[in-house]
Amino acid sequence: TIDYVGLTGLADAIEENSLKNGDGNGAGLSGPKVIMLSSAGVTRPSWSDSKKERFSGCADIPIVRLNPFNILNIKASSEEKLRQCSVAPSYTIIRPTGLKDDNDWYNGKDARPVFSQGDVAVGRIHRKDVASLIVSCLNSDACCGKTFEVFSIGGYQPPSADGLEKVLQSLRLDSDINGGRDIDENVLEATYLAMQQLLPGEKQDAAALAMGQTYEELDEGKVGRLGVKGEEQAESVAPRPSPF
Repeated sequence: TIDYVGLTGLADAIEENSLKNGDGNGAGLSGPKVIMLSSAGVTRPSWSDSKKERFSGCADIPIVRLNPFNILNIKASSEEKLRQCSVAPSYTIIRPTGLKDDNDWYNGKDARPVFSQGDVAVGRIHRKDVASLIVSCLNSDACCGKTFEVFSIGGYQPPSADGLEKVLQSLRLDSDINGGRDIDENVLEATYLAMQQLLPGEKQDAAALAMGQTYEELDEGKVGRLGVKGEEQAESVAPRPSPF
């Protein structure tokens, strides 16, 4: 896949070119050399049963429960390959939650990004805001060597450039938390409980959703576009990863 083969190949090529040009590991340059757009939920299929039960509000959501074409595991492997390649730690891995399009969710001046680590985030974020975040990270040393999740809440202004930098600075390095896997579960639970309170809709129950069903449809008792929970035709709409 592009993630597993292409991205890390690009990272190695950048590093090789830096060495050939005599600028070493890119000292003096700001920001990460490679930014990977991954996905929230990539580690959850491999969680233990006890962890899945403890954090069921994010472990039993449709994309994790169905995991079409094993896509989350592939992305998780791609992340780890990037962490271990020659460009590390000059990388950033961004894991957005559910991506939304025009008129489907707040964006721009009406949306505030919320960041976390440990892969317990669930929610929505507009594609435009993800793109804006990637651009902001390009020149930020604060996000280097870090993996984090992001979603947005509506009705709040986004942070200023200085405010965003402060938030990114507060995130922990992958080398300190093993890419988020070594965060104590009691600490993780505090993050998880806060994240669950920020879910869209009235029922705020992501685990009750069917693939393709919105929070609003769940509130209104409507069936989503892919059918009822447990009978969804997920692989009919999910992109099939290319072999590698």
